[in-house]
Amino acid sequence: MMDRRKSIKSIVLGSVAGGLALNGCKPEVEGTAQDEALVTTENHFGRTPKEKEQIAKLEAEEFFNAHELETVAVLCDLILPANEDFGSATDAGVPDFMEFMAKDIPELQVTLRGGLMWLDHTCNTEFGMEFKITPAEQQKQLLDRIAYPDITVPEHERPLEIQFFSLVRNLTLSGYYTSKMGIEDLGYKGNTPNVWDGVPEEVLQQHGVSYDEAWLAKCIDQSKRGTIAEWDDAGNLLT
Repeated sequence: MMDRRKSIKSIVLGSVAGGLALNGCKPEVEGTAQDEALVTTENHFGRTPKEKEQIAKLEAEEFFNAHELETVAVLCDLILPANEDFGSATDAGVPDFMEFMAKDIPELQVTLRGGLMWLDHTCNTEFGMEFKITPAEQQKQLLDRIAYPDITVPEHERPLEIQFFSLVRNLTLSGYYTSKMGIEDLGYKGNTPNVWDGVPEEVLQQHGVSYDEAWLAKCIDQSKRGTIAEWDDAGNLLT
């Protein structure tokens, strides 16, 4: 069977540079009260006051009840389990992400809650227990029924349970691969500086031209590009 995590990763890699890596650029901090305040600020970096107010409002609300959140955690980890190097979707905080998204986009709520009810009803009917405590093999058998929709049928015309699983799968991937853990799993490093040493010497010779030494002296010395600049008290550049 294809490694589910690898196949998911190959899909995400194509789009992560377009904006999924925002959280990966945040500095690591220790767990002091001051640092925790910094983390909170960093989480909302670049937000307008109105956006911050909306975020605070949503975070104070509750959508999933305790049972639903536990079910979401089990489902997310079935979609994206841990491997030998990285944790699962739940380890990356995906259930909390899904909770937030459900409040931020209320149109998702009926599908999410209805789908969770379908999971429990079906498991109770067939296995005599709730989805979250059903043996993993039977959980996967149930999910296989709703994980592969008929692509010739428009999304809005598919059964609720199929719309539900597609939504949860998308939210799981979005939540995981925008988390610090997910970014590390992808190996995405963000924008990094490179070095351009000018036109190669053999090309210059081919065209009979050369760099002006006086001009080159004004250029940045790439061997010192990592050196932090220093100034004196008068504002003069020292190094």
